[in-house]
Amino acid sequence: MNTTFLVRRATLADLPTLARHRAWMFRDIHGLADEQCEAMADASHRYFESAMPAGEYLAWLAVPESSPGEVVAGAGLQLRRALPSVRHHADITEVVTGRQGMILNVFTERAWRRRGLAKLLMEHVIAGARAEGISHLVLHASPEGRPLYEALGFKPTNEMRYVGEL
Repeated sequence: MNTTFLVRRATLADLPTLARHRAWMFRDIHGLADEQCEAMADASHRYFESAMPAGEYLAWLAVPESSPGEVVAGAGLQLRRALPSVRHHADITEVVTGRQGMILNVFTERAWRRRGLAKLLMEHVIAGARAEGISHLVLHASPEGRPLYEALGFKPTNEMRYVGEL
C-alpha cells in the first residue's frame, strides 16, 4: 500500500495524542500495564501542557494525506540547557555549548509501522533542531530503532543510568 504522509508540528490541541503515544511507546517497549499506561498518559499530558507553550518541547505528527485528521505517528524534541561538553567528529574534537535536544517519543501506531514514518519524522526533528540552533542531539534507542538512528548519523555513547533508589 503506497500512502503519502504529511508531517506537521503538534499544537496544544494534540496533547491527548502526544500523551497516548508516549504511554503506548512504554507499553510496547517495556510492557507497561494498562493502568500504568493511563497514569503515564495523564502525567505526560500535564508535562506537555506546560512545556509546549514554554518552548521546552516540540513535536511533529505524521498523518496520511488522504486522512489529515488521523495522526498515525509522532516524534518529539525536548529542549534543555546543557553544560558545555565535548563532541568528537571524524578527527576533530570540539567544545559544544548551547542547548541540547533530547529526542523522545518516536512512535508509530502498530497498523502503520514499516512504512518509513519514523525516518520521515526524524528528518523533521533534525531539521527542527537545526532551526532552533540546538548544539547537539541525544536519544535513547530501542533495539528496533537503533538501525534507523545509526543510519541517520547517531552513534552509541558511554551513557549509563542509575537504577538504585533516590
